[in-house]
Amino acid sequence: MSLLRETLESGKFAVTTEMAPPKGTDLSHLIECAKPLVGRVHAANVTDFQSAVMRTTSLATCKLLKDVGLEPVIQMTGRDRNRIAIQGEMLSAGVFGINNMLALTGDHTVVGDHPQAKGVFDLDAVGILQTAETLMKGTDLVGNALKGSPEFFLGASVTPEYAPIEVQLLKMQKKINAGAKFFQTQAVYDIEHMREFRKLTRDMDCKVLAGIVPLKSPGMAKFMTANVPGIFVPDDQIERLRAAGKENWVSEGIKMAGEFIRQLKEEDLCDGVHIMAIGAEENVPAILDAAGL
Repeated sequence: MSLLRETLESGKFAVTTEMAPPKGTDLSHLIECAKPLVGRVHAANVTDFQSAVMRTTSLATCKLLKDVGLEPVIQMTGRDRNRIAIQGEMLSAGVFGINNMLALTGDHTVVGDHPQAKGVFDLDAVGILQTAETLMKGTDLVGNALKGSPEFFLGASVTPEYAPIEVQLLKMQKKINAGAKFFQTQAVYDIEHMREFRKLTRDMDCKVLAGIVPLKSPGMAKFMTANVPGIFVPDDQIERLRAAGKENWVSEGIKMAGEFIRQLKEEDLCDGVHIMAIGAEENVPAILDAAGL
């Protein structure tokens, strides 16, 4: 059983983080950022061509994280692979003993660095989850028997700030029906919205990890609110960051993230947190310290 699964199923507060593979073959910085997290987080997601940008694969990076003792969560999107390649990638993850997977439909290629690339989208997140469930039962999607099956703790994503929220709740239920056991949310900053989201999802058969993205500047906060669907940063947080002064923006953002995690945990508004440092993975230990984790 994966550590992440064991933690969530036992009712303990889970902590995951996120690692973005580089564009290239030198993963030394990522590995150095990963080592201090061993024993401090329960698992680390490895993004799958995040934002449709070509990078080292999630599978290869997951194997390296596992080798240094950090439990990986492989991300699997439907953008770049058909169902044959998706099944093969899942079997390969099983070969390496990778037993956590997050299913995502994936951003369209037009937002990435190869906009001329053709998106596949043979399977969406629900289809990917269903495929994993089928492989775990010992056959491929057309019924051929497997010689050894992978074992996955399956997850998916959700956006608590999305309006109307009913759409997200319907998608959540479809993903649960397809096999999702946990959800990692888009970045959240508004405690009132999380209180409401907890009420709406408390009776669902899944665990929810709140997405935490530390703010690095007032400009970043304003940009995300204006341009990233499903993200809302309250004005008082932007003003607090601005008042701290430019030289303190990063440290204040880390402090604010830690305080928010503490409040989420104290009020039992989620089953854990998913920390996304976005290019500053070396800051994750400081965020954990600020949160008292």
